[in-house]
Order: sequence, then structure tokens, then C-alpha cells
Amino acid sequence: MREEVSRLHARITGLVQGVGFRYFVLEIARPLKLTGWVRNRIDGTVELLAEGPRGTLENLLAALQQGPRGARVKSIDTDWLSATGEFTEFRITH
Repeated sequence: MREEVSRLHARITGLVQGVGFRYFVLEIARPLKLTGWVRNRIDGTVELLAEGPRGTLENLLAALQQGPRGARVKSIDTDWLSATGEFTEFRITH
């Protein structure tokens, strides 16, 4: 039986810009076959919207807690939503 597809919206605060955080997310999300996007926000946070199996999204979330070398994650605000299937890949957006 296939695991239910979910949507994760997350906002990561801390030292998360200028440390390769978006590329770190991209390198994790693509091999996991997640779809969606990640972007820097003007307030210094990083925001992402990802869709895939709930367990796979939880694996992504665990990796976000660590971040790339040089990052210091202070907090992650998350919302779990229903997937829409609107994305075909995972990418960095602006």
C-alpha cells in the first residue's frame, strides 16, 4: 500500500542564508523524489514547500534540523497540508 502524499510548508530561522542552505535542501529533496521549492525570504529565513510521502517529508525535516555546515538552525515552523500535485520537480525559486 502506498503511503499518503502530504505537503510540508516550513520556515527555517537562524543562520540559514549565505551558507548554502537552499542547495543543501535541493540535494536532499531531489534524490528523495520530493517536489516543490525552497527560497530565501527577505526577513532572513528560508521557506520551503514540499510534497511527497509523509515519512519521506519527515526525513527531509530531520535533515533540515542540522542544515549544511556553517548553518545554525534556531527553529523550524511547520504546517502539514493536503498535497495538490501541482509540482513536477523540486527547485530553488525566488
